[in-house]
Amino acid sequence: MPISIPRLRRWFGGGAIFVCVAVLGTFFYLKHRVTNALKQVPGKIGVEIQQSAQGFTISKSDQGRTLFKLQASKAIQFKQGGRVDLHDVTITLYGRDSSRFDQIYGQTFEYDQPSGNVTSTGEVSIDLQANPQGILHPDQTPPKELKNPLHLTTTGLVFNQKTGDAWTSERVNFRVPQASGSAVGARYVANDGVLTLQSQVQIAVNGQSPSTITGDRAVVQKAPREILLWHAHAQSATQQGQAEQVTLFLKDDNTLERVLAGGNVQVDSKNKDKGASTHILADKLEMQVGIRHAVQNAMLSGAVQLRSEGAQPMQAQAGRAELKFAGHNRVSKIHAEQQVSLLQPAKPGDKGVQEVQVTAPAMDFFVGGGQRLSRAETIGAPQIVLAANEKQGETRVTADKFTSTFDSAGQLAQVRGGANVRVVSKPVAGSKELTDRVTTSDTITAQFQPGVGITSLIQAGHFTYTAGTQRAFADQGSYKPADQTTDLTGSPRIVDAGMETTARSVRLNRASGVGMATGDVKTSYSDLKAQTNGALLASSDPVHVTSHSMTAHNNPTKATYTGNARLWQNANVIEAPSIQFQKDERTVVADSKGDQKVSTVLVGTDKNGKATPVSVTSTHLVYRDADRKAQFEGGVTVRGADLTITSNQMDVFMQPSAVSPQPSAEDQKAQTNERSSAEGFSKLEKIIASGSVVINEPNRRASGDQLTYTASDDKFVLTGGPPSIFDAEHGKITGVSLTLYRRDDRVVVEGNSSSPAITQTRVVR
Repeated sequence: MPISIPRLRRWFGGGAIFVCVAVLGTFFYLKHRVTNALKQVPGKIGVEIQQSAQGFTISKSDQGRTLFKLQASKAIQFKQGGRVDLHDVTITLYGRDSSRFDQIYGQTFEYDQPSGNVTSTGEVSIDLQANPQGILHPDQTPPKELKNPLHLTTTGLVFNQKTGDAWTSERVNFRVPQASGSAVGARYVANDGVLTLQSQVQIAVNGQSPSTITGDRAVVQKAPREILLWHAHAQSATQQGQAEQVTLFLKDDNTLERVLAGGNVQVDSKNKDKGASTHILADKLEMQVGIRHAVQNAMLSGAVQLRSEGAQPMQAQAGRAELKFAGHNRVSKIHAEQQVSLLQPAKPGDKGVQEVQVTAPAMDFFVGGGQRLSRAETIGAPQIVLAANEKQGETRVTADKFTSTFDSAGQLAQVRGGANVRVVSKPVAGSKELTDRVTTSDTITAQFQPGVGITSLIQAGHFTYTAGTQRAFADQGSYKPADQTTDLTGSPRIVDAGMETTARSVRLNRASGVGMATGDVKTSYSDLKAQTNGALLASSDPVHVTSHSMTAHNNPTKATYTGNARLWQNANVIEAPSIQFQKDERTVVADSKGDQKVSTVLVGTDKNGKATPVSVTSTHLVYRDADRKAQFEGGVTVRGADLTITSNQMDVFMQPSAVSPQPSAEDQKAQTNERSSAEGFSKLEKIIASGSVVINEPNRRASGDQLTYTASDDKFVLTGGPPSIFDAEHGKITGVSLTLYRRDDRVVVEGNSSSPAITQTRVVR
């Protein structure tokens, strides 16, 4: 957050310069003591002096110590009108304990006896100088050296010796090494001990960053010792501040102790080099000042607001903010409380960038080197809100605590949270998505980039993800708003609609609804009901799939597995480079890649009628369990214990899972012995193959264009081509149709008038 801490510091430090106004209070305070002495001067002059006197001196003492001494080179009493003129007057005030060495001097003063007014007829100068060692030295001993006395000048000063009041309508000027000031018109009321600077109060502050402080009027009080400035305004080359009223609380030595500003407090600063500006608003500002005008702390309260404009705008709000200062009036820490809010808005035209807001009951901001924010910590239950836009829904992040870090330019760079992290993401308005996405973890780290906003959310430790029926678990989850993807690492696991997937890594894309798993993928489809009319995948036992990667599009029950994919239920197995499985309909689509073929294991019967595993390979497979039909295409090969069939295309029909083959009496005992080896396999019912059909058995080979095989009678019917059969014993036979009965090795050949059956017998010589 590009908050100009040096400017903020100079504003609070500049507030300390209000101490310059305090010297006005000192002046009128000492002037009050002078008035007590001057009350005695006219009386003595009026009685004792009737003519010019040279080297006139008058003093007053109390308990052995001189309070003041008045010296004039000449005093003239005029017989008419009771007027007395004093020339070259110097008045020295020591205080009751000789702790002061203040001097008031001017060329001419005039005393009017009837009214009791003593009026300066020229310029009056005042030098105020403390003398803390005076009490330890003999009476009237001046300090060894004058240390930058406060110097004031004015004209037309009127003092009434009857009331003790003093006033002037002229300009009052004062000067110290660090600043100078002025006002037009002043009035001092003795009974109340109140000095009012009536208008045009101005203070000019010198130094490396010159500034001016102005006000409509000011009031200086003795008890309590305060200076009030109305409609105060401070300004320098890079900043300005204002308040409806500023109160300066003074110590007994008139040094500044505390500053209180109230009513529309505003501080504005600007960095010309970076083009950034900062605006602070509050109802009240209170500041504690230590020795040497060092600001100890400052408190902003009442609807505190901060706006930072520039490359990355920032806004902050709080009911109260306390600033701690280190050396050289540098802010070291800001404690904000009462519903604190830190907002990073999206700039106009930044499409897709989410507005980020951090809220908490209280926050601590730490300042590095008094120049920029380095870190911020929340106190109480915090929350981060990523506002909705046209691409993304609203996201809310909660945790026990958030810690923010800022880059070298004061921009928000990172937010870390823990523990009990919870992230709730709403659907995009108008989208088909209806459910919230909720993630939890032990910790969270949000990365920010200026002009881009949040770039990633990384959650670690017992990560969970929930969206409707879908749930995911991992050691870590990383979300990127730019493409709305969540990457899961560290033993990720996804559970959805009776489907559980594990892998080395998982990626979920919220925008597209695509889920991807990579590395040692394993999926188990459970919660299955037995399908009475099904076959290959009809059991209620889980269906398992393994592969290198898996992709699911929107529908969680449909997924595509690639890279050495293997699907099985009990003993039924399909292997392929790519397998697409749809759980609800229990359909499988498998494809080959390069030399890797689709492989399916079924159950057939051997020549003796015994159940035996049968392997089918092809380039493409489509299977729908409700139809009990597997469609194989492209270089189809069926391999059994004593049989191989090849063709271009093949439809394999399987027996219903609830139907068991009825073995013959003589085979029943043998099938019982073999049942354990074929238990769980889907059993063949019929095969229809076409295109370059070839059947290979030991010592026999048959071919044709089309094959129909029925498992119940273990019968092969070949047609087209024309079909032919060859074995070593009988030779080659061709006809319109060939029927092979494997159980008794019978071959039935059929022909017609146009294509008679032909037998070619090999003669052994």
